[in-house]
Amino acid sequence: MRSLFTISLIASWYASNIGVLLLNKFLLSNYGFKYPIFLTLCHMMACSLLSYIAIEWLKIAPMQRVKSRLQMMKISALGFIFCLSVVGGNISLRYLPVSFNQAVGATTPFFTAVFAVVMTSKREGWITYVTLVPVVAGVIIASGGEPLFHLFGFMMCIGATAARALKSVLQGLLLSSEGEKLNSMNLLMYMAPVAVMALFPAALYMEKGVIGITIALARDDWKFLIYVLFNSALAYFVNLANFLVTKHTSPLTLQVLGNAKGAVAVVISILIFKNPVSITGMLGYSFTVVGVILYTEAKKRSM
Repeated sequence: MRSLFTISLIASWYASNIGVLLLNKFLLSNYGFKYPIFLTLCHMMACSLLSYIAIEWLKIAPMQRVKSRLQMMKISALGFIFCLSVVGGNISLRYLPVSFNQAVGATTPFFTAVFAVVMTSKREGWITYVTLVPVVAGVIIASGGEPLFHLFGFMMCIGATAARALKSVLQGLLLSSEGEKLNSMNLLMYMAPVAVMALFPAALYMEKGVIGITIALARDDWKFLIYVLFNSALAYFVNLANFLVTKHTSPLTLQVLGNAKGAVAVVISILIFKNPVSITGMLGYSFTVVGVILYTEAKKRSM
């Protein structure tokens, strides 16, 4: 019974992760809703509301209170970086196919290793750094062979990947003491409102008239409203499923599943959106995935 529950959790995690990615791509590229900042704002508002309900009412995780202004400032800094990573990822989906977006996103371990050395002086064994070579080389190969390569989209995707790695390293630094550590659900509950406060004026200024356009689209096509609401709720359930899978398995299992998830997302996106792929591009992505698997194994052995 327990194994069936764990399998159901993993299936839900896969479905929510891949679902939100494909729906983001559909709305921002195929549907023509060209407002990634506002879409991210909708995600963060859903995360703010649903994470509070899940913790305060449904008791999915114990409520952890912020104990000082300094701790809140640290959480706000993480929230801002978290916000940049999500916005960058969504902007990149306007210009890049999901398959290439996932290939670039797989380089997160490289950026994590770089930030760890620069910010904490923490060094890994030489074999760990060697495994990062195919991670980076794979993306370089995939970039050269990507039929729909777009420089601005690529830069946004690299920025989003780097911001995701930076948040991970900073979280270990800023919330390192036992009194300040928060589980992922509580951290999201505090970070999401910070992201909303940053994104709301940014959406109004950078995506002029977006609220009026969104209301008009919802009036003309009720399915658009369903897409946005479902997409926003799914953005929260990605984090919830991530928390539950980690709780019932282990962070290492999550990493391994994450590597496989990227490959599954690539295959499904190609089948749905029918974007052209080249042998060079797929070879590059395969290089990156193999590098990430080797990196995970090297990290496990060095613990």
